[in-house]
Amino acid sequence: MCTISTFLKNKFKILRTEPSNPHFIALIKMLDATLQEVDGEEHSFYAQYNALSTIKNVVVLFDDDIAIACGAFKQFNEHTVEIKRMFTHPTHRGKQAATSVLTELENWATELNYTNAILETGVNLTNAIALYTKNGYTKRANYGQYIGVDNSICFQKSFP
Repeated sequence: MCTISTFLKNKFKILRTEPSNPHFIALIKMLDATLQEVDGEEHSFYAQYNALSTIKNVVVLFDDDIAIACGAFKQFNEHTVEIKRMFTHPTHRGKQAATSVLTELENWATELNYTNAILETGVNLTNAIALYTKNGYTKRANYGQYIGVDNSICFQKSFP
């Protein structure tokens, strides 16, 4: 299951794929290294909720055939997906790559008849918080395993 779309505005190519995709795995390794630094001792708590075995829907964004960003979602409930594993390579930040990935994830979820998305990010990940806010996500109470976790901030969005 792989489909490719092209975003002419940014000249990005987007691949809808699976978590076993080698480009996705390479980006996730960079994400995990970054999160290890940011989360410090709490990294193992968060890492346990990022297993790729629970994810089926993955998006990888390419610029000139180089994988530069990724994201994924998994079913949270009948109407809601949980956005996971969002990452943009540091050299490509500020070029709308993350917004392109997030938009594609939302479009894909909508095609699969989901009407909402939720996500968790860290309070210290100010760029991620800005990304989600800019793209119409609103802060919500922490859910599931993030209830009572002071370093987590959760967001939600309903699709039109």
